[in-house]
Amino acid sequence: MNGPEPAASRLSHAYIISGPAGAARRAAADRLAMSYVCTGENPPCGVCSGCRKAAAGIHPDIVRVGEDGKDVNVAAVRALRSDAYILPNEAPRKVYRIENAGSMNASAQNAMLKLLEDGPPYAAFLLLAESDGDLLPTVRSRCETLRLDRLAGEAPDPALVEQSRTLAGLLLTGGELERMEYCVGLEKLDREGLAALLDQTVERLREGLLASPDRKRALALTEHVKALRSALDFNVGPGHIAGWLCAGSMPGNPNKTR
Repeated sequence: MNGPEPAASRLSHAYIISGPAGAARRAAADRLAMSYVCTGENPPCGVCSGCRKAAAGIHPDIVRVGEDGKDVNVAAVRALRSDAYILPNEAPRKVYRIENAGSMNASAQNAMLKLLEDGPPYAAFLLLAESDGDLLPTVRSRCETLRLDRLAGEAPDPALVEQSRTLAGLLLTGGELERMEYCVGLEKLDREGLAALLDQTVERLREGLLASPDRKRALALTEHVKALRSALDFNVGPGHIAGWLCAGSMPGNPNKTR
């Protein structure tokens, strides 16, 4: 009889770790990678040989792809796929940490999809991206997603808060032309920037909900902005979102994105 199932084998075979590049995303990836190679009872234990090597960045079964900041192309994914069929050196799992997964084009992602679907059972994949929306729906469906908006307790950018306050005010009480001009300017933002703004705008709308003279409209606008924010996770462009934001905020039509 075999012993108890190793804790590392109970982790998902693939995770998408999404959020702004920085300490939070790296820390989440570090901890997951360490958990896969840990040989202790409650991974990551932090004291076994596997954990110590992972912490030092020298574990032979943690393979980093795209660490140089270059785009991860189809050739890199094919090389990864070939390597994945080589057994781990010493750990129960072999971990591929794809640092710039959002840079993969459709061909590279489709090559990655084959590995996610049919890869060896000991292989694990960590796909780091600013947004899980940068990845194809078929890839996302084969992974669990960990979204890291920002470090716990970290205050949002004051400039972003002020911008979201302006947007919330325009949506609630601004004139039609003023709203339209502002929303047109939002097309210049990238998807991550617009997502952050919409997240904060939802917060501003919620904060002012009780004080609003038209709570029904304020609540409908909050749901409208939330729906548009969710759409950004599915590769919808900022230009479309900006247009829907303006159109759906017109009096009498505050929530027509559904």
